[in-house]
Amino acid sequence: MTAVLSTPCTAFEGNRKLASGPLGEVVLAVKAASEAGPAGPLLVFDDGTGCVLDLDLRGTGAEVVARLSQDPPAPLLAQGQGMPSPAADAADTGTRGRGRPKLGVVGREVTLLPRHWDWLAAQPGGASVALRKLVDEARRTGDARRRQRVAQERAYRFMAAMAGDLPGFEEAARALFANEPAAFAQRTASWPEDLRRHAARLAFGLPPEESAG
Repeated sequence: MTAVLSTPCTAFEGNRKLASGPLGEVVLAVKAASEAGPAGPLLVFDDGTGCVLDLDLRGTGAEVVARLSQDPPAPLLAQGQGMPSPAADAADTGTRGRGRPKLGVVGREVTLLPRHWDWLAAQPGGASVALRKLVDEARRTGDARRRQRVAQERAYRFMAAMAGDLPGFEEAARALFANEPAAFAQRTASWPEDLRRHAARLAFGLPPEESAG
């Protein structure tokens, strides 16, 4: 199975979740539903971005899958800004200096105020160890914030497509971007069950009831 066919996706038939899994499997369920006469609009969402995928369902199931593997579907909703960039965590390409090869230690000039040097010198292991710990902690914090931002953006795209006209949408969006799962669950409590559960999973990784706890 090609990479595009393995893309995690979720299909909705109206407000009911039709199928969830790799795109190569989901598209077959969507095609079968379209031929049987769907009870509502058929939409397929990329679980990684929250975007609706533009799928060509013409031909047999095998032809649809083969076409997908050759021509990946385009998102109908723009992904916008704020998505993680493959280059965001790229390694520094500066010239390596002498050091322990396994650690890839690089010697460079660091300019700090005297009070900064005094604080670093007082840390266990000295300035170098303290600086490495500070950088590692900043990277971990930054990665967590980036993952949260990506989850919020993909959940909002899904919500805008499926729940933009539902009561409490604006309040739910505010709770989403405030990272308040309990408030989010309250604001979406009246929404169709499959819709609200999927929105909560995209946003927080859990169904709304579990997220609220």
